[in-house]
Amino acid sequence: MPVLKYIMITGLLLSLSGIARGQQYITWETLQSLDFQEKYVEEVQGNMLFPKFTSLLRSLNGKTVEVKGFVIPIDKEGKSIVLSANPYASCFFCGKAGPASVMTVKLKAPNKKYRTDNYRLFRGTLRLNATNIREFYYILENAEEVRK
Repeated sequence: MPVLKYIMITGLLLSLSGIARGQQYITWETLQSLDFQEKYVEEVQGNMLFPKFTSLLRSLNGKTVEVKGFVIPIDKEGKSIVLSANPYASCFFCGKAGPASVMTVKLKAPNKKYRTDNYRLFRGTLRLNATNIREFYYILENAEEVRK
């Protein structure tokens, strides 16, 4: 078995085993393992790619999950941040990563102290977005930082 395939399968199994134990930790590999469907969008008068979520991701929609990532502050009031699989210099906005490598984190309590590239673990309710072109594919609502 090729090494990359082995690593991907191992990561998926670890994600599934965490979910089976009730930990609900989800990896970026799992979040990025989706397909896309091209659709015409009148608002932009062109085609855009929309996510086709896996059955595992659909099963997590509306569930409490934990995810680690790099913080990108976006809100002066500290009500929400972007969480990225990659540091800012190579994130979706500035580097070669794709749109499934970032998520909006809507914080339960505002926090203005997060700095770019803080690596943090958050827990919240995962909401999948396959229709609103003004939002990321993933939104973590009512989220709070988990300190272990």
